[in-house]
Amino acid sequence: MSVAAGDQPPTVDPSAVLAWGDAALRDLPWRATRDPWAVLVSEVMAQQTGVDRVVGYYTAFLDRFPTPAACAAAPTGEVVRLWTGLGYNRRAVNLHRCAVAVAERHGGRLPADLAALLALPGIGPYTARAVLAFAFERQVGVVDTNVGRVLARLSGRPLTVTEAQAAADALVPAGWAWLWNQAVMELGATVCRRRGPRCPACPVRSGCAWARAGLAGPDPADGSAGVSLGQSRFAGSDRQGRGRLVDAMCRAPVVHADLPVVMGWPGDPARATRVAAGLVADGLAVDDGTALALP
Repeated sequence: MSVAAGDQPPTVDPSAVLAWGDAALRDLPWRATRDPWAVLVSEVMAQQTGVDRVVGYYTAFLDRFPTPAACAAAPTGEVVRLWTGLGYNRRAVNLHRCAVAVAERHGGRLPADLAALLALPGIGPYTARAVLAFAFERQVGVVDTNVGRVLARLSGRPLTVTEAQAAADALVPAGWAWLWNQAVMELGATVCRRRGPRCPACPVRSGCAWARAGLAGPDPADGSAGVSLGQSRFAGSDRQGRGRLVDAMCRAPVVHADLPVVMGWPGDPARATRVAAGLVADGLAVDDGTALALP
């Protein structure tokens, strides 16, 4: 049941997956739209962030920036302020850069073309295909960490990036790209979970090579394409210090002398200076020589 070069993709019953998805999809606001910008915002927000945390931010963000043009016209700092608390603030900067590029290159409308989407700042292979499938309902497979886990377990072995994408594309039933991709993502998130998979509830269990092998170790999803290895510890990390500084800059500029205290490292000014410089390099802060502020 592998997906090696020249092999067939895993065999599943499309109708079973579609029926399961139709009944099991959670009621998430981005599933009620086909607007490409709203889809893109939801996908960027959900990267490395649980969907329950995203919902409130998603609604507030689109209320303020309903179109790429509205986002592009705003200062980067305003976009970051709306993002603060969601984490990984660099995503906000990249989304703003993308909006500017869409306004400049595509008349304010996200393109319905894979190459054109990939050419936009901050859009990678997963996000580009998610926009194509969920906004334009194009016949492409979407491989996030949940889908990657499902594909690897169906196949019974870790997959390369090329193999995972080929399998995902081949499995999409004609005319059902939106529901199919949503269903497989939901399947990975709620049933084919990283720990404690709920195999009896799985609509593709009969075609799953790992289930047929009795869930014998190692887990085929470990090291497979698209499958997240998990996040590093947050407490005490550079990410935590970056987040604290961004939160502070949302209120007022932070002078250089205050950086160590604001970032939580009062005894390590060298670390604070290094991490703050990274924020400037990433476009999350500007430095006038005396203080750091949002762009």
